[in-house]
Amino acid sequence: MARSTRSMDWGFPRWRSYGSAREAQQVRLCDRHGCEEPGDRPAPKSPNSPERWYFCEAHAGEYNRNWNYFEGLTAEEAAKREADERRGADGYAEASHYGWAGPGDGSRSRDEMRALEMLELEADADFEAVRLAWRRLAKSHHPDLKPGDAEAAKRFQAIQAAYDVLKAAEERRTWKGE
Repeated sequence: MARSTRSMDWGFPRWRSYGSAREAQQVRLCDRHGCEEPGDRPAPKSPNSPERWYFCEAHAGEYNRNWNYFEGLTAEEAAKREADERRGADGYAEASHYGWAGPGDGSRSRDEMRALEMLELEADADFEAVRLAWRRLAKSHHPDLKPGDAEAAKRFQAIQAAYDVLKAAEERRTWKGE
């Protein structure tokens, strides 16, 4: 019987699964000498060159470990370039989904960290500690206890604002089910 040369990929439904080609897939190996891993991470051979090395994940990390983006620039040129690049992304930095990117362990926003500083608490304080610190500071700086003291009134308002920020954040966390 003659061997059929007709492909099974004609028409609908497709008779074979996608990606089951008959030919062997070409896999580019890592360009590092002696490495047998697939080289699927391109890296430039030199600045402003279209030629690329192709490394595996481990060797790409080794290649990039000592990469200096500002190499060859003076300190002023490096600062100017960094400022120019940051200016282009400033509008995104204030978006609510970037709020976690503030200092600390990543679970609190920059505003929450400032509020914790205002309440004289550590970054990992729970909400019960926040409530106790707020009550303690609010009692000591309340305008009714220090009538005529503008500094105490200002401090009380700052303490109240800090508590409001942390309370809203706690409500968001409990609402999301965290």
